[in-house]
Amino acid sequence: MTSVSIDSARAQLLGSEFRRSYGWLTGAMQRLVGSRHDAEDLAASAFTELALVDDIAVVRQPRALLTTIGRRLTWEFWRRRDLERDYLAQLALTPGHWHASPEDVCMAVEELVRIDAALAGLSARAREAFILSQYEELGYAEIAARLGVSVSMVRKYIAQALLACCGNA
Repeated sequence: MTSVSIDSARAQLLGSEFRRSYGWLTGAMQRLVGSRHDAEDLAASAFTELALVDDIAVVRQPRALLTTIGRRLTWEFWRRRDLERDYLAQLALTPGHWHASPEDVCMAVEELVRIDAALAGLSARAREAFILSQYEELGYAEIAARLGVSVSMVRKYIAQALLACCGNA
């Protein structure tokens, strides 16, 4: 089969699956997130990920795969929404807080999502050490006492966290 015929078959398969399943997936996503607009965005993202599958012909149950992708995207959507809500709540508590523009909020939330993803790969203690260091501004000795570990272990935890955050930049 030539590259053109493979691309044509791929486009045809994706197009027919889109026509068959987009409405169904959007409805399922809407039941999860409660918003038609957000559901449409999630469904479109799920189809985008399906289109990126190297060999679409090996996907035997596209709806099952779309469901799995959609659930992961929904979890990420909820996590992002929670981070945004928490960020705005903390911003409102800041003395003399300024009103952030939607662009500033979006950039800050994107950075929080990136840091959250980077920290998710660390141990619970490494995450906690990093958070205590960066957000509660505790020193290494205080963190060590709180976590019940040595100061040198806190240094290792912080180094792991910084590497995870900077390595994902």
